[in-house]
Amino acid sequence: MLLPAKAEVARHLERYRAWERVMLATPTDRTARGNFEDSGYTLCVLMGKRCAREAVEAAERYLRSNLVTYLRENGQSQQRHVGRRGPPSIRRYRPGGSASGR
Repeated sequence: MLLPAKAEVARHLERYRAWERVMLATPTDRTARGNFEDSGYTLCVLMGKRCAREAVEAAERYLRSNLVTYLRENGQSQQRHVGRRGPPSIRRYRPGGSASGR
């Protein structure tokens, strides 16, 4: 899993919080709401989450912790799964309707 630079996450989290304050101060301002929603969406994309609240929490956790701790907390491993090397197996048709792998 690729993770963004902490400085980038911090910048977008700060932007989200700033637009949140503006939107809460003027809830009828459509521009403020749009910018708030855009900043939330950006955090969702950066943090790989489906909703802004989860993305904000993930960003805050990520900024507080180191990479290993963050990956462990999110149930992800640092190890990569290394599959079988070589060409894929070839399936051949055999008379009689069966296929065999190599």
